[in-house]
Amino acid sequence: MEPRFVGRIGLADVVTIANAAVGFLATVAAIVDITLAVRLILLAAIADALDGVIARHRGGTTVGEYLDSLADVASFGVAPASVVAVVILDVWHQSNWWGLAIGGTALFVAAAVTRLGLYTAYDSASNETEGVQTTLAATILAASVLAGFTNPAILSALVVILTVLMLAPITYPDLHAQDAIVMGSVQTAAIGLTGSFGHHIAGTLGEGFAFGLLFLSLAYLVFGPQFYWRRE
Repeated sequence: MEPRFVGRIGLADVVTIANAAVGFLATVAAIVDITLAVRLILLAAIADALDGVIARHRGGTTVGEYLDSLADVASFGVAPASVVAVVILDVWHQSNWWGLAIGGTALFVAAAVTRLGLYTAYDSASNETEGVQTTLAATILAASVLAGFTNPAILSALVVILTVLMLAPITYPDLHAQDAIVMGSVQTAAIGLTGSFGHHIAGTLGEGFAFGLLFLSLAYLVFGPQFYWRRE
């Protein structure tokens, strides 16, 4: 007897499912190695872009959009929230602030789930969407950590801002192919070079690419709704 998924999922769906698995690994890695965890989150973001490319070129399936949102909850909701929560507990475990800050990460997950549900229902067929994309929110948090911004106050503030923006009625256009390639290239360099076998030069380059990724992500976050050119 064949498994139920045989003949019902395509190559793009396999990449999406792998994205969810990477998100789980990032959540676990956060407990032992924050840098590894955020690199895995960025890897999941690349997989998220890749499954869309595959679906456009080879065709998608009925289940694809549902799998995509479910995977994104793991990789861009739970995983980045776990990273921030671990940083908060590590630094603020004896402070009166840790409970409030952890509550903020829970709200981040709730906002991500809500936004992804709304996206699947209303925006998945459009080339623009309301609210900051969960992938962008997770990328900003991951790049911040890779760039060395591990102060829990900074990360908590980012979590609050991104939580609000994910549910805000602000329209973000999809990235055009050439811009997505640039972002993906910078992400790949940040993943591959940061912490590369302890090599100092590679690590420095990786941190530079992490700063570049953070700059590009924040620029799109702030200026994208107003100034990013849309398809006619």
